[in-house]
Amino acid sequence: MAKADLLIVHAAELATMRGPAAPRRGKEQADLGLIPDGAVAVVDGRVAAVGATDAVTAEYKVTKSNLIDAGGKLVTPGLVDAHTHLIFAGSREDEFERRLLGASYMEIANAGGGILSTVDRVRAASRTELVKLARPRARAMLEHGTTTAEVKSGYGLTLEDEIKCLEAVRELAKAERLDLIPTFMGAHEVPREYASRRHEYIDLVVKEMIPEVSKRRLARFCDVFCEVGVFSIDQSRAILEAGKAAGLQPKIHAEEFKSIGSAELAAEIGAVSADHLMLISDRGIRSLRRTATIAVLLPGTTYFLGGTMYAPARKLIEEGVPVALGTDFNPGSCMTLNMQAILSLACAQLKMTPAEALVAATINAAHACGAAEFVGSLEPGKRADLLVWTAPSARYACYQFGVNQVETVVKAGKVVGE
Repeated sequence: MAKADLLIVHAAELATMRGPAAPRRGKEQADLGLIPDGAVAVVDGRVAAVGATDAVTAEYKVTKSNLIDAGGKLVTPGLVDAHTHLIFAGSREDEFERRLLGASYMEIANAGGGILSTVDRVRAASRTELVKLARPRARAMLEHGTTTAEVKSGYGLTLEDEIKCLEAVRELAKAERLDLIPTFMGAHEVPREYASRRHEYIDLVVKEMIPEVSKRRLARFCDVFCEVGVFSIDQSRAILEAGKAAGLQPKIHAEEFKSIGSAELAAEIGAVSADHLMLISDRGIRSLRRTATIAVLLPGTTYFLGGTMYAPARKLIEEGVPVALGTDFNPGSCMTLNMQAILSLACAQLKMTPAEALVAATINAAHACGAAEFVGSLEPGKRADLLVWTAPSARYACYQFGVNQVETVVKAGKVVGE
């Protein structure tokens, strides 16, 4: 009989998310790979076996020291947050109140607030200070079940400060047990000093920032905020093409406030993901369904901004576009790091089923982060990132909200907190 470092047994529902090595789309979006009375064996930080408890315990020796009894509980892969802005300084609760009194996000940005107010604070902070600020956030994410997260730069907007932010991501990843996947987003906004010479800032991003980020291997992806008043379709294409040439895979903030054809650009350029998509057109949906681009939906942003226009998740799924979820955690438009809250919003506001939402927050989000080879499902050989919930089922996990339903987090085979 083989020896396991850890055995999780008798899960009421073991949601493995196992299946083809591709993002789930259409009807597959709801396939949890459920095993009733399920078990997982972990050896050397990786999943060694999944199956019915009787079958797994017949193969692996059970001892008091290696056992977690998940009787009556849900077990899933660790959650994957496919879109965050984790590295920042300061806060913007004043803008939150201004929105409550009627100001729009764009009105606040045009008045000197928004992204640029955070840029000022990030520029004033050292890399050490940014890491110190981010550490409790990373720990809170892990406590709430997020075991892998994508993290964007974009609050520096100078070569030096963008490098500083990406180095902070690298340092944070080494210090904490949360896996962080870095994205360069120097095209998050045009800084004030370039307001009247936007083309010069785009040249800076393309000719200096992207080559240096690539040279230092600080990011896997290149993202751009393609939006009216920020970066146009042509400007976004130029930035993303430069990123691709330097080995950075493209992502795009698309169709958030206006429908301008950025979803079509994502399809054209072969973006790994198109994120937000609240205003995506039918043409945009048709463009995406013919590609491997993943729609990363961020319902927390619409909620936090007091909006009513949520991304059309049902239509995207029915048209065969793979859907993932993320928090969009940032100080201005979505101040939450809790993916459990996003699961609830995805069901209540995007009309996704609990199964679709959990797939979107695990294996599809892992594909959107370029990490599905290692995380996002419970299959032999993958990293043993998994959660034991207090919830008895996948439905219940999305049904209850406002509390932390994760009882145990296992990261790379080790119980977090032990």
